Amino acid sequence: MKPALLLILPTLVLSACSPQVVSITPSLPPLADTSPVSTPTQPAPAPGSSPSSTPTAEQPLQRVSAIDGMPQVFVPAGGVRMGGLDVHAEDDELPAHTVRLGAFWIDQLEVTNAMYLLCVQAGACSPPASWDSEKRLAYFNEEAYKDYPVIQVTWEQASAYCAWADRRLPTEAEWERAARGDDLRTYPWGDAPPSQIYANFGRLVGDTSRVGSYAAGASPFGALDMAGNVWEWVADYFNPLYYASAPAENPTGPETSTTHRRGIRGGSFQDEWVDLRVSKRGSALGPNPLARYDDPEQFGEHSSKIGFRCVASE
Repeated sequence: MKPALLLILPTLVLSACSPQVVSITPSLPPLADTSPVSTPTQPAPAPGSSPSSTPTAEQPLQRVSAIDGMPQVFVPAGGVRMGGLDVHAEDDELPAHTVRLGAFWIDQLEVTNAMYLLCVQAGACSPPASWDSEKRLAYFNEEAYKDYPVIQVTWEQASAYCAWADRRLPTEAEWERAARGDDLRTYPWGDAPPSQIYANFGRLVGDTSRVGSYAAGASPFGALDMAGNVWEWVADYFNPLYYASAPAENPTGPETSTTHRRGIRGGSFQDEWVDLRVSKRGSALGPNPLARYDDPEQFGEHSSKIGFRCVASE
């Protein structure tokens, strides 16, 4: 299932009639309220020992970005069985295959409106193409929704934000490892059927939710909202046949694409339970550098159902 999408306008420059950008400060959900009890933390060192500076699978770490305040969780080097492993697997999820990845840090939350606004104010990001959401006429730059996921951003805008924050968009393989972990689970939280305690999906809410609102839906590494809320841009070009020839170590997706489509992962507040499976793949039009300046395809698509999160290599 592909999300309904809109083409971005040929310019992202604010006009005189555009809403005024005002300053709002990110205030992330308290970890005590939103993080699962199994969220990785650095254990206290034994008496007489020094704390380890190297994160491991047994001693995972959390950290917070000094640039945008994003909490990040550590994903150690390891393998993931990637692709569809259940009866609902679609053709583009096959064949299931094992890949090995280096260690990386992934944003615990989806990038919020307030975080993205910091990048806009720094002059490194352009504002979202539209400032509304599915049911809210005012959404981006609204104090009430500052800790909700930023939406209506193209792949290029998401990539620019991650670069400004000294991170990058995750590859499809990194995204799936962070969501699935070391086992063969179907959803980030395990194999229990999706419900309103795990994720925002199936129009149960009807629009985006505040990031980190579903602690029970956390992935094995403590990442939140990896199922539902909004689809998330990944770095890779999308090719439905890629899995048949993907490398076994650190795959980064096809080198080129004639369609200029990019991957999206995780499902959204509108999508049904089957789209919350960690193996589910989606795609949306990314930027086409060969398009004319006045052609909307030069910028690609944006949607009220697509946001993003970033990663950083260890």
